[in-house]
Amino acid sequence: MRKFSLMVFSCVQILLLASCRYTSKNATSTSVQAATQLPDTAVAVTLSEVTLPPAYLISPMKVLQSDKYSEGIVLDSKDNLYFSQTKAGTITVLTPEGFTKIWAKIPSPNGHKILRDGTHVVAAKNSVVQLDADGKLLKVIAKEFNGKPLEYPNDITIDSPAGGIYFTDSGSSNPQTPNGAVYYVDSTGKINLVVTGLAFANGIVLTPDRKRLFVSESNKNQILVYDILSPGKVSSQKVFAQLPVKQGEQIDDKPDGISLDAMGNLYVAHYGMGQVQVLNPEGKLIRRYSTGNLTTSNCAFAGPKLDQLFVTGGIKTEDGYGGIFRLNIGVRGLDTR
Repeated sequence: MRKFSLMVFSCVQILLLASCRYTSKNATSTSVQAATQLPDTAVAVTLSEVTLPPAYLISPMKVLQSDKYSEGIVLDSKDNLYFSQTKAGTITVLTPEGFTKIWAKIPSPNGHKILRDGTHVVAAKNSVVQLDADGKLLKVIAKEFNGKPLEYPNDITIDSPAGGIYFTDSGSSNPQTPNGAVYYVDSTGKINLVVTGLAFANGIVLTPDRKRLFVSESNKNQILVYDILSPGKVSSQKVFAQLPVKQGEQIDDKPDGISLDAMGNLYVAHYGMGQVQVLNPEGKLIRRYSTGNLTTSNCAFAGPKLDQLFVTGGIKTEDGYGGIFRLNIGVRGLDTR
């Protein structure tokens, strides 16, 4: 990718990073009051639905356009935004002032997270690597398990208190070869296999209480959930949600990156459908937000109040231009750095 080419970012858009929050105070408070009169089992579901803005009020706002399909979005403590361009082998940083530059060059970068010490962990070609704050390679965290090379590291979630990370290895893209996996690397660097036999393991996120682990199984168009028994060990898998299938001009239906908000709702970047779909804590589909990217790939909460959802992907197909869009959800997300 050329260093500053084909990137569009205006001062107006920068100012909008702190604006445009959805508010409907009277309608929301009335709905919440009504919800509290329902049985306890219905309150959590109802509160999620009335708090989230309806889809027709949320329009994706283009933050920038990139030469290539984008992935792996994350923001650091200084509000610098990083995104991967997997096919270009680059990670680009966008500063709060609107400047962009190539921050790191590594083969096939994908999922990306920032540790408490300010270093970065990135899923890359056949490996998971750790970079310093300037994008320089510190070490390879994982490249094989039991002597077998990793195939396609895809996404990452941090087990902060334990000092470990979970990551997905998608395995083969062939639906008839379900060899995707989830691995755990502890604070000493030891890697162990958590889950295997998945049909293209993709997005992954750990709940803040470290009790549940969500994983996108792309080739089955579903979200899986596991109870955490101890760091790196999980119970048998359950299907948390089966997702909608493509219709009309949509070209695919594969769940990709996932994020959580503070209410426990799960946001799913649904590749090929041009949407982020929101599941409540019980797995019910409660919202479908247009993202601006047909091949939506990942999502992360950011902004001054952590209530803006940033989305990566391809504006059309994965072979065309990439896009970063912002959705002003107005609901606080979880900081997954």
